[in-house]
Amino acid sequence: MVNPMLPELNVAVVGATGAVGREFLKILEQRPLPIKHIQLLSSKRSAGSYISVAGQEIVVKETTPDCFDNVDIAFISVSADVSRQFAQIAVDKGALVIDDSSAFRMIPDVPLVVPEVNGRDVEGHKGIISIPNCCTTPLAMILYPLHRINPIKRVVVDTYQSVSGAGGQAIIELSEQSEAVAGGRSIEPQALQHQIAFNLFPQIGDFHPSGYSDEEEKMIDETRKILHYPNLRISATCVRVPVYKSHSEAVHLELEHPMGLQEALECLREMPGVTVMDEDGYATPWNVAGTDDVYVGRVRKDQSVANGLAMWIVADNLRKGAALNALQIAEEVLRRDCLRGQ
Repeated sequence: MVNPMLPELNVAVVGATGAVGREFLKILEQRPLPIKHIQLLSSKRSAGSYISVAGQEIVVKETTPDCFDNVDIAFISVSADVSRQFAQIAVDKGALVIDDSSAFRMIPDVPLVVPEVNGRDVEGHKGIISIPNCCTTPLAMILYPLHRINPIKRVVVDTYQSVSGAGGQAIIELSEQSEAVAGGRSIEPQALQHQIAFNLFPQIGDFHPSGYSDEEEKMIDETRKILHYPNLRISATCVRVPVYKSHSEAVHLELEHPMGLQEALECLREMPGVTVMDEDGYATPWNVAGTDDVYVGRVRKDQSVANGLAMWIVADNLRKGAALNALQIAEEVLRRDCLRGQ
């Protein structure tokens, strides 16, 4: 818990009207920070609307440089371009920025943090702390406890990612397309590059010369950084699926040494924020939406490789994949008394 003796904070939430921003404000009511004043910020288009926070109706303002005067923590959940526009301004005015975009994740001196895994890294921040990709976070939380006691040699992960990971318009598009297809009407994709209703496609972001997509490269690079394991052999295939919320992942890993299933399960059960399903149980996106843990099930021996394990993991991408992790980072910073950084 955050020390109740800490001074109250001035907080700004940039992207407050987006899917992650709204989820963040909901979580903030469940596990509050010591906040004196909160600003809700957005683009000019969304400015002027009201959002209820802890029973109080707060007007959303357009994000401008002046908004960061006297701000202690700025939670930013917008595009990478907008993050680059405002994050350094906030830092220069004395704020700690906790950023949900990909803008700063792979900059060497910017901590990329999952508090249960590498919480200590917040102590080295220089004004910005990044939140990982919403599929990287649950993967890191599953790999970390196993890797601590039995080094991981190789990881293959296939993701099944909900449309909420692409923003609010993609959620609307899934609903509208589903109705249109069911009614026999033609559709034209807009928020996503292909029809998503009754469909899926293995592309999230642009493709690189390597053949991997943006999302796949993010998972590879970010997992290595979070685990402090730059030579980890890892491959990813990221797929967009017609699900509203929660991302799922099929994970196959090769360990350095043999590991019994019961030992692996016990190791995972001891990891904070992880729920292990019993026997042959497994979680589904629908069932875990709105919850905070990373759920792991169908843990079994991978018969294709020595010392291999296979498993299925699911987590709410808007909560642990983004908004909850942001709040936990703030809690970690306050707990370690490093708000102002190095």
